[in-house]
Amino acid sequence: MIEEIQLLGVYVPAALVWAVVAAVAVYLLRVPLQRIPAEKLVWHPGLLDLLLFVLIWWGLGALADTYLTSWLAS
Repeated sequence: MIEEIQLLGVYVPAALVWAVVAAVAVYLLRVPLQRIPAEKLVWHPGLLDLLLFVLIWWGLGALADTYLTSWLAS
């Protein structure tokens, strides 16, 4: 697992980087999701946003563990 990423000479936890990327992705997905009628069927839109954030964050972490570690090891 990649534990730290160097950004401009500063080591940042990888989970923080993936969380920021996930938060930006959820922010960009909110507008299209609000335009479709399925948004009105959701009991609590905030929970949908939280669910999307957690799933995207988990997916980014899993992809990073799978592909970046093998890429950096070679």
